[in-house]
Amino acid sequence: MTTPALLPLSGRRIPPLSLGVPSFPHHRATLRLSEKFILLLILSAFITLCFGAFFFLPDSSKHVRFDLGLEDVLIPHVDSDKGDKSHGGRIIHGEGHDEHRHREEEERLRKKIRADHERALEEAKEKLKKSREEIRAEIQTEKSQVANQLKKKDSKPLPPVPVPNLVGVSGGDPGDPDVREKQAKIKEMMKHAWDSYRQYAWGHNELKPLAKKGHSTNIFGNSQVGATIVDALDTLYIMGLWDDFREGKEWIEKNLDFSVNAEVSVFEVNIRFIGGLLAAYYLSGQEVFKVKAVQLAEKLLPAFNTPTGIPWAMVNLKSGVGRNWGWASAGSSILAEFGTLHMEFVHLSYLTGDPVYYNKVMHIRKLLQKMDRPNGLYPNYLNPRTGRWGQHHTSVGGLGDSFYEYLLKAWLMSDRKDTEARKMYDNAIERDLASLPSLGGGGLQPQSSYPAPWAYISLSLSLSHIYIYIKNQPTFSIEGGKKDFSGYFVHINTVITFSLSLSAALKLGPEAFKFEGGLEAVAMRQNEKYYILRPEVIETYWYMWRFTHDPKYRQWGWEAAQAMDKHCRVSGGFSGVKDVYSPNPTYDDVQQSFFLAETLKYLYLLFSSDDLLPLDNWVFNTEAHPLPVLPLKNATIHGGNRPASR
Repeated sequence: MTTPALLPLSGRRIPPLSLGVPSFPHHRATLRLSEKFILLLILSAFITLCFGAFFFLPDSSKHVRFDLGLEDVLIPHVDSDKGDKSHGGRIIHGEGHDEHRHREEEERLRKKIRADHERALEEAKEKLKKSREEIRAEIQTEKSQVANQLKKKDSKPLPPVPVPNLVGVSGGDPGDPDVREKQAKIKEMMKHAWDSYRQYAWGHNELKPLAKKGHSTNIFGNSQVGATIVDALDTLYIMGLWDDFREGKEWIEKNLDFSVNAEVSVFEVNIRFIGGLLAAYYLSGQEVFKVKAVQLAEKLLPAFNTPTGIPWAMVNLKSGVGRNWGWASAGSSILAEFGTLHMEFVHLSYLTGDPVYYNKVMHIRKLLQKMDRPNGLYPNYLNPRTGRWGQHHTSVGGLGDSFYEYLLKAWLMSDRKDTEARKMYDNAIERDLASLPSLGGGGLQPQSSYPAPWAYISLSLSLSHIYIYIKNQPTFSIEGGKKDFSGYFVHINTVITFSLSLSAALKLGPEAFKFEGGLEAVAMRQNEKYYILRPEVIETYWYMWRFTHDPKYRQWGWEAAQAMDKHCRVSGGFSGVKDVYSPNPTYDDVQQSFFLAETLKYLYLLFSSDDLLPLDNWVFNTEAHPLPVLPLKNATIHGGNRPASR
């Protein structure tokens, strides 16, 4: 999981929505006389207007009766001898028929209008007799009824589509009793994290395990939209925690509402919420998850309303107003954010038959293909108004990483038919590999710089967990491109993952580090010694296990799990630590939602058999939410036609 935007923005708490009821002094029990008089004047004017409008009604004899159904208006056959229109033995009177019927109709309408006005007047009189508390209660009831009606309207079922061949959605028994015991321990850690969240922060986005209360960050707009619930759903399902999964589903069904006045990160909401809901739908088949995912996606679409079609980083879910992070190169959009939407949006078009989502992300790709690429890579900043690059800072690490990740995964998700995405990936990664050091002799050369972001070229030995991820995740599928990098990637992975297994007093790698002689990774600065429950190294262990089945990856994963359980576990959940080099660490008091979505999921999969979510059938988004391979006839979805099922 990538978090390119590290600088927080100050959030504004939105005042509660007014009920539209005037404030009344507490010592008053009824409306003031002046208020009654004004209300009666308004009602009188309304009644007078309605009676006056009646005399301007058109002559009904010159028009088709408005109480007829649509099929009556569109009758093609006319019997000229009788002057009547007939249809299937049904007689419908046309023009020139009995004028007496028209007069009766007009009189009936007059009586109905008069009765409606009298009833409205009586209701108004009754309202004036009620106290302010009763009036407020009635207004609130009516508002609730309207809200429920809107929810029912938004909850309409989506059209059925052929579901891909879903393999390995449950199971994963490793067979070996020792490995099964480790798997059970990871499941117990997940249960502790989930139960703590449910007890202390239910409905909040995340948990503060020491303070034992909810935690919110500005990427969710400081709104309580249950990020941990949505993010953890598929992990609960995979682990067979059925009661907890059902509990999460019920909360989403009843409480997950996207019509909030909140400004959210398009990137984070897409990978966590839309990705999480889509994965939960594919795993469980529960329609509510698909419906909620589509509702949220519709709320994100206004972010694309820019001159270039490159989306804003932030969008208000209620107003649709978008903007970018203030620190991002004069208001530019970030490559790793607008470039990490493809997987989820293609699945949205697949499930709805609506090409709008697919077209949005393909437009981004086509635009990028036309632009110059300094150093062979795409700069990390693009101005959505002008379509020009911001600072020419390029990186396959932070700010750029998941864009390249999604190029490869778009190819995999298309059943290897999206060759355009694969070509873009190969061109970029081949250019980046040219900057890598010689790894002869089984280790890093002392004088060399290990793959570093292009911003630093050979001047820096820095790496981050995020950067490791983009360098290591392709190993399971790198064959098939124009150049076979698989052996090189395996060697890189072995060196780095081993160095991480040695680093730090807590056996937890720091947020960023460099190689300071030998193989041990060392934090670069004091403020980068923290560990916030990140999954990237664990994810590397899992991919490497699936790729090689070398037992050392399970061993390293187990050591990391033990370190988390020892140093990050507290009575109220799991917390990040501020200094991995201190034997007595202090906590940051945040249980990140991605700890349940990614870190624990990858640990569980590491100690599961390969038939659980096999990589030939599933592709994991950057938040570890599994989405099935789509067996498309072509690499694209055209004109709203649904792709054929396997």
